[in-house]
Amino acid sequence: MNKGHPEVNYGKTGVLLINLGTPDSTNWWDIRKYLKQFLSDRRVIEVNPILWQIVLNLFILTFRPSKTAHAYKKIWRKDTNESPLLYFTRNQTIKLKERINNDKIFVEFAMRYGNPSINSELNSLREKGCENLIILPLYPQYAAATTATVCDEVYRSLMKMRWQPSIQIVPHYESDPIYIQALVNSIEKKINEINWKPDLILSSYHGIPKSYFDKGDPYHCYCHKTTRLIKEKFDQVDIQTTFQSRFGPQEWLKPYTDKTIEDLPDKGVKNLLVICPGFASDCVETLEEINIQARESFLEKGGKKFDLVPCLNDNSDHINLFEKLIRRFL
Repeated sequence: MNKGHPEVNYGKTGVLLINLGTPDSTNWWDIRKYLKQFLSDRRVIEVNPILWQIVLNLFILTFRPSKTAHAYKKIWRKDTNESPLLYFTRNQTIKLKERINNDKIFVEFAMRYGNPSINSELNSLREKGCENLIILPLYPQYAAATTATVCDEVYRSLMKMRWQPSIQIVPHYESDPIYIQALVNSIEKKINEINWKPDLILSSYHGIPKSYFDKGDPYHCYCHKTTRLIKEKFDQVDIQTTFQSRFGPQEWLKPYTDKTIEDLPDKGVKNLLVICPGFASDCVETLEEINIQARESFLEKGGKKFDLVPCLNDNSDHINLFEKLIRRFL
């Protein structure tokens, strides 16, 4: 062997959890930087890229950061000075690492947008000697704008590596029995904690433009599948599927969560529980959009009781699920 050859680490396996992402802080420039990266993704915004960049840079990135910063400030964790999504994703990683308990397996996390980046974490794992990498996108229901764009970014990083590790992508898990049972457990736990019975449970998922569905994106079907499987195990209260977080003037998947919630009190639904099965961690979409905005809207329209079932976050059921998903590939 050439004595001048650099020392090479080898023989390790890397596990990388990948979530959507989060701004580094609530200041205007960090929010703008995050939104620019997110809204420049061609998987997220499927319109003419030249026209979109003009609209994005002249209008959206001028006015939206202030509104988004206001939302993040409401849910920002003061104890750790970070977003809940970052806090819970880190905890998920730590607990999964403890559960796997193998010094030849490195468990880390990355964000599709923001920090730590996918590229930096993949290169770090490779330098540690990870010849095999297992990627877990933290999106139970596949969509091109979520799971696929994670894969795109992983592959872009591989294109720059001289010595590529093998890559295995954990697929969507919208109907995994452990995932479904974890959601049912979370509903039952919340109902046991509150002193009232909901008239209805809304199962609210992040929306996508209807045009993406029309082009063949399976996301809509996977969301309804998750709800159906929850209902098969939990039938004490009716559960309906809705879609939240729409952006821009075009039509998105219906029914819309916000419009549904506004109309429910007039239909006799006075006690409402909401669960957001598509989010692996509580974030601005669950804590601010649902637990603050939607709550206020429901009560203003005549509702009496409202509560949100927490995301699975870093609870033991969720870590059990991650371990099962990962061990299939070890």
